[in-house]
Amino acid sequence: MQFKIYRAKEDELIKGCLRRDRSAQKLLYDSYSSKMYGLCYRYVKDSMEAEDVLVTAFMKVFEKIDQFKNEGSFEGWIRRIVVNEALTSLRRNRSMYIETELEQVDYDPNYKTVSDHLEVEDLIQVVNELPTGYRIVFNMYAIDGYSHKEIAESLGISENTSKSQLCRARTYLQKILKEQEWMANKNFSK
Repeated sequence: MQFKIYRAKEDELIKGCLRRDRSAQKLLYDSYSSKMYGLCYRYVKDSMEAEDVLVTAFMKVFEKIDQFKNEGSFEGWIRRIVVNEALTSLRRNRSMYIETELEQVDYDPNYKTVSDHLEVEDLIQVVNELPTGYRIVFNMYAIDGYSHKEIAESLGISENTSKSQLCRARTYLQKILKEQEWMANKNFSK
């Protein structure tokens, strides 16, 4: 029953936005902006730029809302627009660097050795330390659920490069987490 009520409110918001009703647009923005800001910030890592991306993305949501066909979740549709706008912003500012050199990665991360006492904020901070190319592919694949094919198409790289970037990101993350755990254990034993 709760889903039907929520879906009905969402449908009304969409209809209001289709009519260019400012109050429906504001309510839609208020409903999704904080979650989508977090998404923007994961990609661009600058709060002012993340706000710019968010505003531009919502303008596109309002412009293209007639293209939402009630297939899949509305939030998922908004997320796609926000991610695409974040990638566009990174390209425009030339801060997106994807390594295209494919080298054999012999190291397979061992996730059992990493502490399971991490807080969400700690993990977000560690992901933000990744080089830009690694971070973008990691966010798109591991957090936002894009396939390597979708990532390759969005970023203009090969699927193998996407896979390589993800592997390198995971290895890099594990290295950082192990170092932090080692430092924590060293400081704890003093």
